[in-house]
Amino acid sequence: MAKTHSVSPHVLDFLRRTDTRTVSNAIEALNVRMRNEGYVHGGARCMFPDLPRIVGRAITATIRASAPPISGLCYYQRADWWRYVASLAGAKIIVVQDLDDVPGNGAFFGEIHAQISHALGCVGYLTNGTIRDIAAIEALGFQCFANGANVSHSYAHITEFGAPVLVGGLKISSGDLLHGDRNGIHSVPVGIADRLPGAEKIKAHESELIALCRAPDFSLEKLEEALR
Repeated sequence: MAKTHSVSPHVLDFLRRTDTRTVSNAIEALNVRMRNEGYVHGGARCMFPDLPRIVGRAITATIRASAPPISGLCYYQRADWWRYVASLAGAKIIVVQDLDDVPGNGAFFGEIHAQISHALGCVGYLTNGTIRDIAAIEALGFQCFANGANVSHSYAHITEFGAPVLVGGLKISSGDLLHGDRNGIHSVPVGIADRLPGAEKIKAHESELIALCRAPDFSLEKLEEALR
């Protein structure tokens, strides 16, 4: 596992209590990347909107499910994979790119994977493929972003881990800082993370606009003045 730059507990706490859209607005305001970059769009959605938002470092892998692996037994019996997951300290989010021509042929991630991942400090899972054991994973409080659900794991197996992956248009490397909730999931540039708590000013301004729209004396003139 490559060395990752540290993020202060203060910033991590801020991300856990702030929704992704507000943080995304703050990143946009800092002009550190294009506005059409840095987030998952298409191919994965929040599977458990009622669970709390998550923050963690990415742990990457690629899988296939449409054909049997050349070697190996059960789809979760990969000691080398679990050692890799355990090698990164702190909260982690497993990110798996499904390489099949039609992603989701088999669900790599289910209750057993969720339980093991949770025990190793993981808080979530992101894939362009599918998951299964929906009720059990949700009961564990383990957030998932996926393209849907599947009854079978088919021949799901890891083909590689540790290399950069592409999920929903977002290139993700192991160690990247991810932030997700019911709105979706995006990456947070670590270099500007300590400047993000300023996003609370953006949220306060939005609250003022909402209050104005609900006010009995609302007018277009007052709105234009507030927007200036």
